[in-house]
Amino acid sequence: MAEQQRGRRAIEVGPTGKTVAANIARLRDRRGLTTRQLSGILERAGRHVPASGITRMEKGERVVTADELVALAVAFGVSPSALLLPPTNKPSDLIEITGAPPVSGDDAWAWANGQRPLTYTDGREPTEQLEHQLYGRPQWLRDPGYLVGRGERSPEDLRQARQKYELLASIGGANLGRLKELDPEAFEDGGDG
Repeated sequence: MAEQQRGRRAIEVGPTGKTVAANIARLRDRRGLTTRQLSGILERAGRHVPASGITRMEKGERVVTADELVALAVAFGVSPSALLLPPTNKPSDLIEITGAPPVSGDDAWAWANGQRPLTYTDGREPTEQLEHQLYGRPQWLRDPGYLVGRGERSPEDLRQARQKYELLASIGGANLGRLKELDPEAFEDGGDG
């Protein structure tokens, strides 16, 4: 067993892991909990993390598993995103997120709250936003308002909007009745060309 331990490389804590570490320390301090008290709360919730493990988590010396992250969020009474992102949404604050280039605080939180993709590819913004709305949240949490065109639209724009709505409804991506309420103009006689 000792040989296996020596042969293994430790999992490196990346930028998101470092944010999680800082947030655990911040939230534990705000709740007035010692590492031993937090360990007891986690133990009662079915996650055994000794006080020394919490200290190592806070120092970024120990990786936090997905199950531990969720148990910590429950223990602190916050959403998991409150552990994953820094407590800032300022556009001027750049946030490092594992697997992505640094993004502004407001973009990071909009992504974490399911409102938009983390980043966009130039020229593909509308498609990426639509795909994010379709696949990034369950249907019952989607706001169909993101689909509705705004401003003056040509008959061709209205025809395309109606086709898009019908396609989305056919694959379960949106409720056609709700889209008709949100954009009645696309469903008028002129909307289908």
